[in-house]
Amino acid sequence: MRQAGRVLPEYRALREKHTFLELVRTPELAAEATLQPIRRFGFDAAIVFSDILVVAEALGQPYAFSDEGGLRFEWLLRHSDDVRRLDAGGVVERLGYVGQALRRAGAELGGRTALIGFAGSPWTLANFMMEGGGVREPLRARELFYGNRAMFMALCEVLTRAVTDCLQVQIDAGADAVQLFDSLGHLLPAGEFEAASGRWMQRVIAGLRGQVPVIVFSRGAHGDGAALVETGAQVVGVDWTVSLEAARRVLPATVGIQGNLDPALLNTDPETVAAETRRILSVLRGRPGHIFNLGHGVPPGARLEAIESLVYTVARFA
Repeated sequence: MRQAGRVLPEYRALREKHTFLELVRTPELAAEATLQPIRRFGFDAAIVFSDILVVAEALGQPYAFSDEGGLRFEWLLRHSDDVRRLDAGGVVERLGYVGQALRRAGAELGGRTALIGFAGSPWTLANFMMEGGGVREPLRARELFYGNRAMFMALCEVLTRAVTDCLQVQIDAGADAVQLFDSLGHLLPAGEFEAASGRWMQRVIAGLRGQVPVIVFSRGAHGDGAALVETGAQVVGVDWTVSLEAARRVLPATVGIQGNLDPALLNTDPETVAAETRRILSVLRGRPGHIFNLGHGVPPGARLEAIESLVYTVARFA
């Protein structure tokens, strides 16, 4: 469950002493933040504590968070010269701290719990790198896709290499699986999804050469189940707006399904969470490859007793 740690009092104690980026960039702190949800909830898998924007920084576009919590880059992608300014050659070395965090977490897990790495998709990264943070409806990446396809493709070439390298760093450090977060997939119309996002995720996955299973999550990509399967991912994550009955019909049995409890339910009571959890499990009963998860990340206001109810219900479902 992505971002489960941020609702924990032990995580908040860390944040009282360190900034978010200090946690991300310091392997021992990132490992500790990775392990905290496992110690408390006993999930089947730990997801490394990191951030999708470490790839942008490794390419030479530093970022930070303001005191008000807003994302800001030192500079934004605007022109072809800015794309040429990105340096994909040193991504592996610059992301060494991510691999170190994975190794530290993996050593404590001792093979008892799976360890998952992740990265943002090229499309999602392109949006953030062109817009910065706090934009209600990102437009620049779509404008570039429609109006200057050559520059768009040049940018995605760089991002695809960097994302592949980022995931390879994590695989080399012991990740049992990796996930691609196409968190802004919903910005694309169905007819353009493959060209703007799907094809680049497919190239990332091909570049990993089947070393570990790959999960693809594209938020809001309702009409693009086939395009997600064509990426070559072994598992497709679905958000909470997607009918699992429909997903079961559309996705082949050889592809796993991850999801899709509405994260907002974690702000309610344990009984409500348990009931919806049982419903989701019942819909996919008997289908091989279902990974129960949220339809997106854990909300900041999630109640600990609601998460505990979810874990208890899944563990005892028959």
